[in-house]
Amino acid sequence: MGQKQEFHTCRRREKLSENQLLCSTKERMRPHEISVFSRLYKAVKTCYDDSVELRKTGKEDECMETLLSIAVALTAGLLFSRVVKRFKLPAVTGYLIAGILIGPYCLGRLGIPGLGFVSHEAVTSLDIISQVALGFIAFAIGNEFRLSQLKKTGRQATVIAIVQALAATILVDLVLAGVHFLAPDKLPLEAAITLGAIATATAPAATLMVVRQYKARGPLTDILLPIVALDDAVGLVVFAVSFGIAKAMVHGEFSLISILAEPILEVVASIALGTLMGLLFTWFEKWFHSNSKRLCLSVTFVILTVAISMMEFEIGGVVHVGFSSLLVCMMLGSIFCNICDFSAELMEKTDKWTAPLFVLFFVLSGAELELSVFADIAIVLIGVAYIFARSAGKYIGAYFSARGMKCGPNIVKYLGITLLPQAGVALGMSLTAAQTLGAEGSLIRNVSLFAVLVYELVGPLLTKIALTRAGEIVPRAVAQISDEDDEE
Repeated sequence: MGQKQEFHTCRRREKLSENQLLCSTKERMRPHEISVFSRLYKAVKTCYDDSVELRKTGKEDECMETLLSIAVALTAGLLFSRVVKRFKLPAVTGYLIAGILIGPYCLGRLGIPGLGFVSHEAVTSLDIISQVALGFIAFAIGNEFRLSQLKKTGRQATVIAIVQALAATILVDLVLAGVHFLAPDKLPLEAAITLGAIATATAPAATLMVVRQYKARGPLTDILLPIVALDDAVGLVVFAVSFGIAKAMVHGEFSLISILAEPILEVVASIALGTLMGLLFTWFEKWFHSNSKRLCLSVTFVILTVAISMMEFEIGGVVHVGFSSLLVCMMLGSIFCNICDFSAELMEKTDKWTAPLFVLFFVLSGAELELSVFADIAIVLIGVAYIFARSAGKYIGAYFSARGMKCGPNIVKYLGITLLPQAGVALGMSLTAAQTLGAEGSLIRNVSLFAVLVYELVGPLLTKIALTRAGEIVPRAVAQISDEDDEE
């Protein structure tokens, strides 16, 4: 006890050098204790010096601002989920509105770091959170691909997913091609073709959140989630073909490999990687028996899968191959739920762990929305035409394909409405176009941003209305108390 007091006394005085301090203490210590004390002192001094260095370089301030931004984002999301509940709107709508209000165009304009996001760079600096959240969303959707369920709806879901995606592409292409011929200086044909391909994409995150919040159950919900998952694969192929044609028109280069081979390889490679990770995940889970360790392993594997799916490589220096993180994580969840006996129990625990992550993801999505697109009337008009054409294509394609597959009346009537939300996948496609097509790419990006802004705010509400009218959302008045607590 006396040695510790002497140590602290010496440190407070800060008059002794390191050697003097050690010497004064060594006189009262046994030889075998001297080495331990020296190491302890050096470790404390190193930590202190590192802290001083952090302050000098500004890293500590940057870390503080990031943590404050995350805390403000979570707080705003939770508060606005209560606000929108008064108007019987889905919680995801509240998260998105909260993101807009703390984003660069509202609270961020005050220029106070940490109190909201002062720039789009501040939002994109947290992109790793969005990537991980999308991985868990895809993992959860993959758990809906149970063989017992796929035997009933698998064929129907596959046909509907393909038809509604192609219908949206064709209708958007036709409408925007008409706009091109009316005003060729405002909308190039290359941009119209690419936007038609982007129309295929559906937002799995918003759909899944609405289904979970209201605990929707029934034939429409059962077929909806597989369709949303398959939509990503169909969208990748359609976009690659349309984008390849648009790129050939702009640059005068036509590559059959980039149009056909690469998108098919990406889908196949993503399915193969997801299957491999799912098998490894299930094998490692058998090594652990406590729920906490199994949950920890689940989180580890989803993050690991997202990281690996970001890799890209070339075959023979000609064929470029990448992965779709959504498809890979969907396959991870699908393999796991079909060969692991306790997958349902583990998924329930994972859902609770990821709840704050999903709130943060949607708040960041709202903060990332580009409100400046409203300043250009041409973008707004093209965006309105795109929204109406895509919505009509999705609904018509889903209606007639569901009817042709002899689905139930509620599926035929309401499925198309639930497929309207659009977000991350579409933005990723538009970013690819913006980086490659020059001025046409910038136009595509801005129109996509406008459409996503509208779809993200309106889409979840329409999904809720469709599921309610289909009788698959239990009215709050008859819900169990535990369900009410979870919904809140």
